[in-house]
Amino acid sequence: MKKSFFLVLIIIAVLFQNCKKDKDDPSIVEQLYEVVDSVRVSLEVSLNKEIPTLNLLIQNSEAGYFISSAAYGEEFIYPETKFRFASNTKNFTATAILNMFEDGWLDYKAKIIDTIPESEIPYVSAADQWNIPYKNDITIEQLLQHAAGVYDVDNDTVPDCDGKSYVEYKETIDPNHQFTAEELVEQDMIHNLSYFEPGTGYHYSNTGYTILGEIIARVYSFHSGEAKTYNDYLKDYIYGSSTAVPLDLDFPYIAEDNEMSLPFCCSIIYESGEVEINCLDNMSAHVAEGNGYGSMIDLNTYIRSLMKGENVLTPESVELMQNDVSAANDGYSLGCIHVENLGMGHNGAIDGYLSLMVYDPAHDVSVIVMLPTWDLTDGLESFTKCFMAMYEAGWAARSFLGYPGKPK
Repeated sequence: MKKSFFLVLIIIAVLFQNCKKDKDDPSIVEQLYEVVDSVRVSLEVSLNKEIPTLNLLIQNSEAGYFISSAAYGEEFIYPETKFRFASNTKNFTATAILNMFEDGWLDYKAKIIDTIPESEIPYVSAADQWNIPYKNDITIEQLLQHAAGVYDVDNDTVPDCDGKSYVEYKETIDPNHQFTAEELVEQDMIHNLSYFEPGTGYHYSNTGYTILGEIIARVYSFHSGEAKTYNDYLKDYIYGSSTAVPLDLDFPYIAEDNEMSLPFCCSIIYESGEVEINCLDNMSAHVAEGNGYGSMIDLNTYIRSLMKGENVLTPESVELMQNDVSAANDGYSLGCIHVENLGMGHNGAIDGYLSLMVYDPAHDVSVIVMLPTWDLTDGLESFTKCFMAMYEAGWAARSFLGYPGKPK
C-alpha cells in the first residue's frame, strides 16, 4: 500500500461532510484508490516513465471521493491544490457569453461585426488588425462551437515563425512577452489565414475564443462605463465572492503574473531525454481559451452547479449550452464537450497539465481528473497515452461505483 494512502483517507473524510455510509467505508475508498492507481501504473509501464500523480474526484448525489495516486516517494495532490486547468476555461467563457445573453447585453446569434445592444459599438474592433478572413460572416455562436473557421495561431504553424505557432515563436524570443488579443488576431489578417467559411466545418481554435474574450471585455466595458477585462467580468459575475457560487479561481492576463497562489502543483514534461519541471507560465496569450487555474474541488463545484442549473445560468441556458451544436460536430456545443459515459463539460492541456471536468445529468455524477504530466518523447503517440489516461481513470471510477464505464 502506498504511503500516501492513509493521508488520502483523511482528505476524503473532510472533503464531503454530507457523505453517509460510503464516506466512512474504507473498503470503498481503498478499492477506488486501487482503481485509479492501476491506471497510473499502466501508464507508467506503457511509457517507461514515472508518472508522479494521477488524481480523481468523483461525486454523485449521495457521496464524493477524492483520490490521489502517487508514485513511491512522490507527494500526492490535495483537493484544494491549484493547477492550470487550461481549456476548461472555454466553458467559463461560454457561461459568460450566455449570462450576458440572459441579461440582454448581447445576442449570441449575432455576427461579430454587429453592434452591442443599445450602442453603436461593434462586438469586435473595426481596426484593420481585426479584418480577418470572413469577418463579416462570423457569429458569436460559431466561435463558441469552433465552427467559425478562425485560424488558431496558438496551436498551428504561422508563416514567418520558423515553423512554429505564433505564440510559441514569440515566447521563444521572450518568455514574458505581453500578448494582446489584437496582436494574436492580427496574424490571421496579415497572412489571410482561415480553415473554412464560417458554418461549413469544425476546427478547434484557441484564437476563436480569444475573440470571444475580447467581446466579453468590450460588452462589459460598455455597460460599466469604464475599461473592463475578461477576468473582471468572470470575477464579478461567474466566480467571485458576490456570485451565486463563489470559487477560489483566477484567470491571469498579465505576462508577469505567472505564478499560481498557494497551494499549487508544478507539472512535468518528458521530451528528448530531458525532464522539464514547470511551475511558472505566461498566460497572456491564452485569455478566455486557457488561462484559468484553480483546484479540483472548485472545478467540481462549478461544473455540478452549472450543469444542474444551480449556478449563474438558468436551466434553459444550460440546455442551450449542452445542445446547441454545429452541423459539422455534434460532440461539441457551446464551449462544452460531450463524452460518452462521462458527461458534459470540457478538458484542458497546457504546459504539462492535463485535466477533465464533466457532469453526467442522467446519473448525477461529476468527474474531475488531473494529470500533471506530459510525455512528448514519441510526439503525439506518447502524449495521447497521457491524455487518454484521464478518460480511462474516469471511466474506471464510474464503473467501480456502478455507473456505465468505458464504451465498448
